[in-house]
Amino acid sequence: MKTVNTHEAKTQLSRILQEVSEGEVYIISRNGVPVAELRKRDEKKRTTVDPVLSRTVLNYDPTEDLAHDEWGEID
Repeated sequence: MKTVNTHEAKTQLSRILQEVSEGEVYIISRNGVPVAELRKRDEKKRTTVDPVLSRTVLNYDPTEDLAHDEWGEID
């Protein structure tokens, strides 16, 4: 874990981001007081099933044709 001040973080942002992408953690301080922690973002898999959405149940067939009275008025 490395600590940098805000000025150094602004001037060296590209280098810091490269190190963060490699796993380094940075603490950014203002006047010696830590204000932020910069770390690599966890990669989420797009194929992971959402726990809330996986409990959703559809009680109809979305491919079923609509009845005449379900179309509503067409302008």
